[in-house]
Amino acid sequence: MKLRFLITFTLFLFALPLLAQRTEKVRAEYTYHAPENISLEEAKRIALDRAKVQAIADEFGTIVSQSNTTLVKNSNGESSTDFFSLGGSEVKGEWIETIGQPEYEISYEQGMLVVKAIVIGRIREIVSAQIDIKAEVLCNGTDLKFARTDFKSGDDLYLYFQSPVDGYLAVYLLDEVTQMVYCLLPYKSSSEAVTPIEHDKPYIFFSAEHAGANAHLVDEYTMTCNNPVERNTIYVVFSPNEFAKANSNNVDELLPQELSFEEFQKWLAKGRRQDTKMNIWKESITISKN
Repeated sequence: MKLRFLITFTLFLFALPLLAQRTEKVRAEYTYHAPENISLEEAKRIALDRAKVQAIADEFGTIVSQSNTTLVKNSNGESSTDFFSLGGSEVKGEWIETIGQPEYEISYEQGMLVVKAIVIGRIREIVSAQIDIKAEVLCNGTDLKFARTDFKSGDDLYLYFQSPVDGYLAVYLLDEVTQMVYCLLPYKSSSEAVTPIEHDKPYIFFSAEHAGANAHLVDEYTMTCNNPVERNTIYVVFSPNEFAKANSNNVDELLPQELSFEEFQKWLAKGRRQDTKMNIWKESITISKN
């Protein structure tokens, strides 16, 4: 995936607990029997996600929910996760960091792809109420009716965001082809380490039209791809507490600042250990050629 300068989700993010939280090191595994329409890479993602969810549920339990709403979307098998929706219940914890690399065992049973994921990591119990934060990925428009996660090459990306509390926001994009992470927010020309957020105020990011006096700072993004289909992951990092953004480099004037996914994971894990109120929400998007 390539980003050009022209680069919002209904997400519900949850603030992390105010009370003391238990942290555990766990070994998680899950065996996933993939249907015919699931690729190997997608099957590995799902198996890894479910291994993490199952480990958290086994250690900290679940909260039964009568709502059919998916509060947090389980989209990728990366090193950090938030709440997951688990069959009408929510796990009472979060995946803080992955230790080492996940392992996969690939097999076939009666022609069906079977993927077993094994991963070691640290999880943290969530013991207090959460703060509802809304976000929405928008494609080719800044109204909420443009919410979607499937893009065509040449489509514009926007982000809707709203929080009930004051705080600070940073947004990153993982290019899963190159394994590089790009800092989308704060904007490249901004002097701020993270973007301040006012409570109850709706924001549209990556749109100069919605930036008022700061329109000259806005980076607008158009999604492009080299392969028939590419997958990216957008990370939204929010906390009521001010935090330092990841240390990234300005490699290309036409691209946002970047860092390796490995360095990004280390920064993310460190931030979550130091700030129990930090939220990380991630959304998988696809870009396909016209």
